[in-house]
Amino acid sequence: MGVLHNGEWKPDAVRSQYDHDTFDDRIQNTAGAEFPVESGRYHLYISRACPWAHRAALTRRLLGLEEVVSVDVVDPVRHDQGWEFTPEKAGCTPDSINGYDRLYEVFRAAAPEYTGPVTVPVLYDTETMMIVHEESAEIARMLAAEFGAFATTDRELYPVSMRDRIDDAIDEIHASINAGVYRAGFADSQTEYETAVRELFEAMARWDDILADRRYVVGDQLTLADVFLFPTLYRFDAVYYTHFKCNTRRLVDFDQLWDYTRDIYQTPGVVETCNMDHVKAHYYRSHDDINPTGFVPVGPDVDWMAPHHRDELS
Repeated sequence: MGVLHNGEWKPDAVRSQYDHDTFDDRIQNTAGAEFPVESGRYHLYISRACPWAHRAALTRRLLGLEEVVSVDVVDPVRHDQGWEFTPEKAGCTPDSINGYDRLYEVFRAAAPEYTGPVTVPVLYDTETMMIVHEESAEIARMLAAEFGAFATTDRELYPVSMRDRIDDAIDEIHASINAGVYRAGFADSQTEYETAVRELFEAMARWDDILADRRYVVGDQLTLADVFLFPTLYRFDAVYYTHFKCNTRRLVDFDQLWDYTRDIYQTPGVVETCNMDHVKAHYYRSHDDINPTGFVPVGPDVDWMAPHHRDELS
């Protein structure tokens, strides 16, 4: 899907061809920080289609940081120019900060010799015109840990007393479920695919059992662990079941996981971060090697607002 190499866009290159640079600075609520916590200074570039970007969007919305951290949304379909800004399309925006047409221009302006992939989400500093970070987990953690003074909701997604448990759950969920669907979808052999699918569904069955006795991943409080699990489950039946051939069972066939996913979806603020049209357009129209026709499935027909009764577990 293309990478930047020494600042030059290579549309046919893949990230494994080059050692790549990273943007891994931190926003900190401490005196003298290079990137201090400030309202109106930082900006997110996201895709509504991408599950990794969904983490950042969920964290921002659940904490009520809409007036604190601004956001732009790229086109869900990614081809030879990578992520693009197409404000004429529903649910997309222009690059409101720099006025660029393509996301790789943001990376190149921030680091003219940058080599590496151009990914979402991006946490951007509008004062220095620099990219602070490009890794979704760390962006979500920064928003949850450092912006508490600006939050307009009473949620604590990453409380200090629970961070070890949250991080352990995140690591397990990422390895087995978040990344698991991609190991299946992009497997290089039948054996690799079958192994990935088996491990994925073993993990889903395990979490289905765990969530029979607790409302959220680490107990009775919604945390970043739920923010990391939900995006994969939200996309499961519409994309991963068919497009990535993770078809042993649908999400709706897991009693607890399906109820849990609806519970999260119905949490105030979550639905505003979801766009199933963008999700399906991205996967079915961007992955030409998996779906060469580019046809986008009409279904599935899902009632996300059906009662879940999981509040009885609290």
